[in-house]
Amino acid sequence: MIHPFLQSTLRELQVFLYSRRFWGTFAAIVLLFAFTGPYGTMESMAFGERLAYWLSLHALAWVIAILCAVVAERLLRRMLTSMFARMMAGSLAAALPIGFAIGLVDYVFTGETTTLESGLQRALFALPLCALFCLLTYMAMSQKIAEAAAPQETSPAASILDRLKPENRGSLLRLSVQDHYTEVVTSRGRELVLLRFADAMKETAATPGLRVHRSHWVADAHVESLKRDNGRLLILTRDGTKIPVSRSYAEDVRRRFT
Repeated sequence: MIHPFLQSTLRELQVFLYSRRFWGTFAAIVLLFAFTGPYGTMESMAFGERLAYWLSLHALAWVIAILCAVVAERLLRRMLTSMFARMMAGSLAAALPIGFAIGLVDYVFTGETTTLESGLQRALFALPLCALFCLLTYMAMSQKIAEAAAPQETSPAASILDRLKPENRGSLLRLSVQDHYTEVVTSRGRELVLLRFADAMKETAATPGLRVHRSHWVADAHVESLKRDNGRLLILTRDGTKIPVSRSYAEDVRRRFT
């Protein structure tokens, strides 16, 4: 059995691996550096070599930064309550190995050897870039990272209603993502549950329903009608709530509720 720490860490790493936004940002930055040729690379390298240099450097630096941020996010939970603070601590710590990793890339492409002093200087230079990397990552992907970090469901037959306070247990109406929680709405109230949205939907098996958005699931019996607002498809529920429908789910929604 995989250790829970390793299992959760791997899930968080997969968030980056499968993120189009992450890879798009990475590619854009590599191309920007390759075309502009900063730090003397425009003069000393042809475009092909320059592209290979910046691709190697950024790939190595980003891998180190991600590993340090994700590991720190897991290890520092008892010390720091803020996920952003934990990720920032890991990202800043990554500056040291990144400094020497840059030296390794420089040696491969230019033959320049790295000393302890030059490695530390590069690490100091990398420090603000690591902080910026953490900030942008948190702004763009914190929700997905938090979902991956939450404990996975171990009992597939369980009901989401069992997680609620007794006074809130009623007919399941809908689920929604709220920050790092899943909001469970029933006929008797609503409650936030610390559970990945994907796992929360697995616990709705006893209630017929449909995922209509990356952040919303609705019980069939709770759907009143469909409507359009400025070209967007919406579900109008029996309590008057308007729930957006993603394009990827629109066809299934129309088939189910019209």
